[in-house]
Amino acid sequence: MADPEEHSADLPECPFAEGSGLLPAELRAWMLVLAATGAVEQRLRSVVKEKLDVSHDEFLILCLLAEQPEGGLRMTRVAELLGRPKTRLTYQIACLQHAGLVTRRSVCGDKRGVEVTLTDKARRLLTEASGPLAETVTQSLARFMGPDQREALCALVPDLAEEPRTDRDVLYTVVESGNTSATTSVDPDTHHT
Repeated sequence: MADPEEHSADLPECPFAEGSGLLPAELRAWMLVLAATGAVEQRLRSVVKEKLDVSHDEFLILCLLAEQPEGGLRMTRVAELLGRPKTRLTYQIACLQHAGLVTRRSVCGDKRGVEVTLTDKARRLLTEASGPLAETVTQSLARFMGPDQREALCALVPDLAEEPRTDRDVLYTVVESGNTSATTSVDPDTHHT
């Protein structure tokens, strides 16, 4: 495993950035995104644990719920968005509920439906942690990618080149689409999933 403190100049070029292989440009770009995502997630896991005291998978659930300003999401929808089995999700939600970060309630008119919502405690923790989390993403990408790779990623995700406006926007920069692989900036007051 590479030392996360290595500088990008000390790392070999990402093989997907060169474009001299058999893969079409779109597939090379996708592989670059996946490699960058892996680099970000590797470093983000420890920051998430330190700042929020949750697992990375639990963090992704919190991020999805953070996109719901006034309500929650059905557990089936969370499972769909994260590609998780419902049984695994039930355990993760139970852990988050035990930590006081989410609440569960039955959906009116649907005996099987359960909606999950962030608590005020979770919203406060996410707001407080957004700066360090965003900085971790930025540093991870800088260490993983050289200027050419960053330019290629910015071409795929144009908003990545823009600086976040506030700490609240930074959180949404990290969690857009419910995972850390997308890093577009959104306006939390107008963006709805």
